[in-house]
Amino acid sequence: MSFSRRNFLKASALGAAAMSIATPRVHAAEDNTIKVGLIGCGGRGRGAANNTLNADKNAKIVAVADAFLPNARNVADVLTEQFEDRVDIGDRIYGGLDAYKAVVDASDLVLLCESPGFRYRSLAYAVKQGKHVFCEKPVATDALGIRSVIESSKVAKEKGLTLVSGLCWRYDLNVKDIMERVCGGEIGDITSARLTYLTSKLWTRPRAEGDTEMMAQVRNWYNYAWLSGDFNIEQHVHTLDKGLWAMGDVPPATCYGLGARMQRTEQPEYGDIYDSMASVFEYPNGTTFYSYCRQQDGCWNENQAYFAGTKGFASILGRGRITDLDGKVIYEQERVNSDMYTLEHVELYKSIRGEIDTINNGDYMAKATMMGIMAREACYSGKKVTWDEMMSSEKSYRPDVYTWDGNPWNLPDENGRFKIQVPGLGQVYHTVTR
Repeated sequence: MSFSRRNFLKASALGAAAMSIATPRVHAAEDNTIKVGLIGCGGRGRGAANNTLNADKNAKIVAVADAFLPNARNVADVLTEQFEDRVDIGDRIYGGLDAYKAVVDASDLVLLCESPGFRYRSLAYAVKQGKHVFCEKPVATDALGIRSVIESSKVAKEKGLTLVSGLCWRYDLNVKDIMERVCGGEIGDITSARLTYLTSKLWTRPRAEGDTEMMAQVRNWYNYAWLSGDFNIEQHVHTLDKGLWAMGDVPPATCYGLGARMQRTEQPEYGDIYDSMASVFEYPNGTTFYSYCRQQDGCWNENQAYFAGTKGFASILGRGRITDLDGKVIYEQERVNSDMYTLEHVELYKSIRGEIDTINNGDYMAKATMMGIMAREACYSGKKVTWDEMMSSEKSYRPDVYTWDGNPWNLPDENGRFKIQVPGLGQVYHTVTR
């Protein structure tokens, strides 16, 4: 895709005299290069780097970081081989839990693809330094992180910085089409929704020789609530976001639910997360969302959002469809090609270059993540919780310090057992040893 050099330089040259907010800190060379830094060099990080380089011909990766230095070195090699002159990393390859700062300092735009438990820190530092951000989902794992993200979003807006969320369905052309119809009233006022993300178990990673407990948990991050948020946040947030979207980004008032570990029982590498959750979100006007998510092998799977309204029904993924109350098809989508992972980066660069209004996705990415946190706490506790109490909660599963010698909140006992949340009982130790 081609971009206008004149528009880019014009957007970059706007000063405080012409604006009431700070100018986005993008340094345009004669070739319009935007220097991009990657934080988090796992599968999603590699994917985001590919997406961003495919989205803009003048983007260049200049720095990479990962908690584990070998991961950063590997990604630097892979990107250099694949994209050649689009990569100019040199010795800007960093490892460790504070490596994100060096990448932010070297870049105009940062891709935040590290474990979710760390993202609020990287985002806060990036916007403080005046950098544009692509922030993967989810954006935090507790209410403290959400409040930090909300503040960072405000700072980004004040500085005129672009902030694009990894909630990629908001950028998918087919989903945007059907969701605009739902939001536009074609099924009437929404009365209920069924939000599903039913799939198989994901990965685990074994401890490496010499790992501290912090290293082992960060390496196996998906399986610890302080790092992933639990699977209903890390994965199901995509479907929860569609529910939020349909309600005009207004969050629910209350939530209750149930959850358990049914297949994640025997192996200690499953950490402390659940593998099934069902929750009910309630709005003051009576609208009710029924949320079902599961990561279990050998079961029926579905990833979908269904909405019921006063005039009809809608299904969102696949071939979007709207029917009336009698089941007559009112609209059935003719799908178009849509690479949402690249499209979100295309819009990211349009925003940075001043070709469209500045994008700031901070509000909905914080609220969608908070819906997952709300449901998790309802399922963990067995209690009915409110949005307001969850937003003001001080509860956290964070470690005492972010160093390799720090202590995660959930340390194994002398038998290698991790504490598991049991509704009504609080934290109890798992019964299976290593």
